[in-house]
Amino acid sequence: MSKKPNILFLGMDSLAARNMSLYGYHRLTTPHMDKYLSTHSIVCKNAFSPSIPTPPGYSSLFTGMDVFGTEVVALRHKGEMTSKIRSLPEILRDEGYASTCIGFTGNATSRGFDTYLDFPNWGSWEEGRSHKAEALNKVAIPEMERLHKAGKPWLLFLRHMDPHSPYLPPKPYDRMFFQGDEFDKNNKSLEKVYDFKPFRDYFYTWFPPYCTSADYIIAQYDGAIAYMDACITHLLEKLVDLGIEEETIVIFTSDHGETLMDHDCYFDHHGLYDCTLHIPLAIRWKGHIAQTEVVDICQQKDLMPTLMELMGMDTGIHFDGASLMPLTRGDIREAEPEMYITECTWERKHGWRTPEWKLIVSLEPDFHYREMKELYNLIKDPEENNNVIDENPEIAQALEQRMLNHIARREKEKGIKAPILTAVDWFREEGPFTSHDEAYNTLHIGDPEAARKLQAPKA
Repeated sequence: MSKKPNILFLGMDSLAARNMSLYGYHRLTTPHMDKYLSTHSIVCKNAFSPSIPTPPGYSSLFTGMDVFGTEVVALRHKGEMTSKIRSLPEILRDEGYASTCIGFTGNATSRGFDTYLDFPNWGSWEEGRSHKAEALNKVAIPEMERLHKAGKPWLLFLRHMDPHSPYLPPKPYDRMFFQGDEFDKNNKSLEKVYDFKPFRDYFYTWFPPYCTSADYIIAQYDGAIAYMDACITHLLEKLVDLGIEEETIVIFTSDHGETLMDHDCYFDHHGLYDCTLHIPLAIRWKGHIAQTEVVDICQQKDLMPTLMELMGMDTGIHFDGASLMPLTRGDIREAEPEMYITECTWERKHGWRTPEWKLIVSLEPDFHYREMKELYNLIKDPEENNNVIDENPEIAQALEQRMLNHIARREKEKGIKAPILTAVDWFREEGPFTSHDEAYNTLHIGDPEAARKLQAPKA
């Protein structure tokens, strides 16, 4: 093929792999993606976003680097992404590509695109049901047509916001997975959610007034995924309509997963539990990829080296991640089953994950009043409900030492201090919280606009 391939990059914000039928979920939430990715695709079953939330997630996806390479770790990231690294649109520009980013304007980690466009992507109960994906398509499809007519190969990144709160999918998706009474006064499942002062004012802006059912809110999340899945079909059909399906690589992934009623992290994406870390990751290129299911653990940093090898591009960059392409040829790829994990959203924590164990270390008191160290056996307790650190102090100590050794090695290689350790003013200029009460009484989301502004870059 003489023409360089286009790239349609679908970044589905807050999409938890566990809630996708593609990953075995009991509800049929992603039927169109399931079918589309059943041929000509690499589908990663155990892909992880090791650094939460959005900025470190996308900075890794766009660069192939970990948090030591990107130097991005916090939601409220200060300044620009480090100039030491190059992003996907910057690399492709040198190869003659045009690039457009839709829905991710003004964030340091979306650096390098030629064109930035936006669409309505938040919403509230008062505004009514949110047609987020349709609003995105109204911008994306004309832009795809424009890029195609221009004649250059192109990169089009779309930040789908449907799985991100507020979950307000339009009909019929709002009732697709819920047949009960969301106002049943005998249902007490949302009481603790309304009692959680940091977030409750935000929930009041988009929960139905007097809603009592947690299952209803979860069904809205699942309905939003199903709605987005249907709307994505319009984009994929446009590739066929333009006659460029075999000239276009399509990427499906997320910046992180989502907590629903898990671990008291209600309908958000903080916490270093697997519901937040486990994400979808798939690449399709019709006629160019041997269908491959990757069961090995992989990470966001592996996307860029995979994409560069798939496109036959030698950038000369030493990525922190490793290409998945050997697995499509039946060759050996050295797995990386252990990983360093970080979070700097509503808490500041880091830890170490192996296939069997996960250690989480708080760097300051959190607003959930959790122990400063948590240890979970992922085989016996995959939902991470039982902190077994008191019963396994020697395992916790060994994992923490492995984490500290990794930090020391990466700090030496990159010549910097671990970003999670320097992000001490991640929420306020006064620095770290000194007590759980202080964190609980300080952290707050008031409304969707406040939530949106939290993702804007800090000066």
